[in-house]
Amino acid sequence: MAELTLFLAGDVMTGRGVDQILPRPGPPALREQAVTDARRYVELAESVTGPLPRPVPPDWPWGDALRLLDALRPDVRIVNLETSVTARGEYAPGKGIHYRMHPENVSCLTAARLDICALANNHVLDFGPEGLADTLDTLRRAGITPAGAGRDDTAAWRPAEVPLDGGGRLLVWSVGAPSSGIPPQWAAGAGRAGVAYLPEISEATADALADRIARVAGPADLVVVSVHWGSNWGYEVPDEHVRFAHRLVESGVHLVHGHSSHHPRPIERYRGRLILYGSGDLIDDYEGIGGQETYRPELRLLHLPTFDAATGEVRRLRLVPVRIRRMRLEPAPAPDAAWLADLLDGLGAPYRTRFTLDEQGLIRLRSA
Repeated sequence: MAELTLFLAGDVMTGRGVDQILPRPGPPALREQAVTDARRYVELAESVTGPLPRPVPPDWPWGDALRLLDALRPDVRIVNLETSVTARGEYAPGKGIHYRMHPENVSCLTAARLDICALANNHVLDFGPEGLADTLDTLRRAGITPAGAGRDDTAAWRPAEVPLDGGGRLLVWSVGAPSSGIPPQWAAGAGRAGVAYLPEISEATADALADRIARVAGPADLVVVSVHWGSNWGYEVPDEHVRFAHRLVESGVHLVHGHSSHHPRPIERYRGRLILYGSGDLIDDYEGIGGQETYRPELRLLHLPTFDAATGEVRRLRLVPVRIRRMRLEPAPAPDAAWLADLLDGLGAPYRTRFTLDEQGLIRLRSA
């Protein structure tokens, strides 16, 4: 294998309103301050983009993204799954938002032929250890490898692994930080279910993670660190995130896959490797929720980096602009694709990483 192409996405949230339109919805009751029935989020989406059929087929939320991915042929597909997959468990105390999808709706995930779901985030334990156990078991039965959460710390810190032609492996570590809203008590421990938790984002925690990676990864392996960090809104990247990501790349990590923000943040090519500081949302039930329109949160990206399989350096990066409409992904109209390209080009300028929109409507990393 001379090249390896990944599909990467930020937050995939198939719970709450999305779960309600799928073939086997769970109970709609919510414990949110403003909304107590998940079907209200479906109504909000319908109020701005038109009526939705119910139930929809399992592949509905992915929409045209499935066709676009098939055309671009990624070798491995990775997302941050920001919901528990369970019909059991107690509501996690002290949280205002809880997400879950019924396990019988897992075909929504297999429809996208996902290989790996990063789980070290602030919603995977919304329904406690029972909900996490169901999530892990459901994903594995569906042929999807979880990363970043487990029944104890050994399992939570174990990377997802995909064999590659030529003897190497793709290794994916999923980790989460408190800045994304992960409660400290969700950290996995000896005999305690939880997530691979970073108490802070710093050069010290990057070094500790790099030591873990070095004990597992060999010279032929390609290493991805998928990190849930930072706030939901805003384009600025904290200095500590930059130092953390740079330290990982300097230690041998090939890709830092950041997520938590509801919109794209800067992308950096650093020492021939790739850093996505914020991949943005991909699937959710947020249509009709106002207040942050300047960020154009309805616009999303499919990230497809291609790596030299021998050196691990990024050869090219293709970004597919899509938008969410009627809780379904569709190609972004040309003016919206141009807006996203201009945004990423401007955000990347301070990092000397620039972007352009090609004739096919793909956003591409410019040559160095």
